[in-house]
Amino acid sequence: MPRSGEKTKKQILDAAHELVMGHGLAGTSIDKVLAKAQVTKGAFFYHFKTKADLAKALVQRYVERERLYLEGNIIRAEKLSRDPLQQVLILIGLYREEIEQGYDPNDGCLVSSYTYQFEDLDAQVQDLVLETFARRQQCFTEKFVAVLDQYTPRFPVTAEELADGLLSMFLGGYILMRVKQDPLKMSMQLASYRNYIELLFAV
Repeated sequence: MPRSGEKTKKQILDAAHELVMGHGLAGTSIDKVLAKAQVTKGAFFYHFKTKADLAKALVQRYVERERLYLEGNIIRAEKLSRDPLQQVLILIGLYREEIEQGYDPNDGCLVSSYTYQFEDLDAQVQDLVLETFARRQQCFTEKFVAVLDQYTPRFPVTAEELADGLLSMFLGGYILMRVKQDPLKMSMQLASYRNYIELLFAV
């Protein structure tokens, strides 16, 4: 059971996350976070010295959750098939399954929302954002390297390009999902990418 201080910190982070996703980092003031989290200024500044510290803590928490989620899905895909191409298709399917089971469009990707104000971010937060994208890209690239080792594509393509394509589908899907307030927009983008992969490798 979390201690009182940990519970308060979680309340602040949860409130800030929701506000940032709805209004952006620039539009999220400390006063708004205090009101939404229903905590005092003293409680806030006990945990975070500045708004930049809060932004860093938010992205650190998100990055860790995203890392565990991605690694978990990769492990599931590898358990379901030894074939690298099938693993990629399964991975896409797992993401689609989660989205279609009731994904909240307002939750979205915190790291993606930070990129809209990238130049205004603290240098440490910028590094965390870049690290997150690099980790995703590396995981996807490694999967596609294994695919290209066993399968010949119909058109010239590199593992890095395929990884960038999948990452772009996620980021573009988040935008469509938020704008349209329809989680299925993300699922449709991923379905299109899966179709592309199947056609590319003549599955």
